[in-house]
Amino acid sequence: MAVKLKKLGLLLFCTMAMSEAVQAQNCRLSVSQPTVDYGVIRNEPLTHSPTLALGTRMLHLSVLCMEPATIALRFVGAADGQGFRFGRQGHFRLTLKQAQVDGHAVEWAPVQLAGKPVGGQLLPGQVLSTRAVGKRLTAQVRIDTELPSDALQVRSHAVLEGRGRFELVSPTAPLSR
Repeated sequence: MAVKLKKLGLLLFCTMAMSEAVQAQNCRLSVSQPTVDYGVIRNEPLTHSPTLALGTRMLHLSVLCMEPATIALRFVGAADGQGFRFGRQGHFRLTLKQAQVDGHAVEWAPVQLAGKPVGGQLLPGQVLSTRAVGKRLTAQVRIDTELPSDALQVRSHAVLEGRGRFELVSPTAPLSR
């Protein structure tokens, strides 16, 4: 994810990539668009709030496997206290919504915990599993991005970015750093 501040032009790049675990499981992960563009934001008093929400963006994620498999995902990116880092001060959060395996609705559960549903919020260092076996997973990825208002105080062009990638993992795969 990148934000280009041209008089605050913001550009968010979400680079999504497959891990080697995807190939080992004969599965393929794809997202509807690898880059999210927030457009140009002018350095004007837009809000009296300490934070500026850049708006929600939605992507579509799908996983297609040659053989039935339990599908588990993680997002690898720079972490901050509220999600993933966006520039020096901002952050973005990812939530997986409306997940279906082979056309049937499923809930997400963290692999590290006792299988309690988490509502699909994908946190740094966390693996989410559908706990269902199937060949095809579809889900919406909700991206919520926020910046502190003072991040808009720039003299010329500035770039803010947040990058990361989705990985398909087996529940026993180690977390990448």
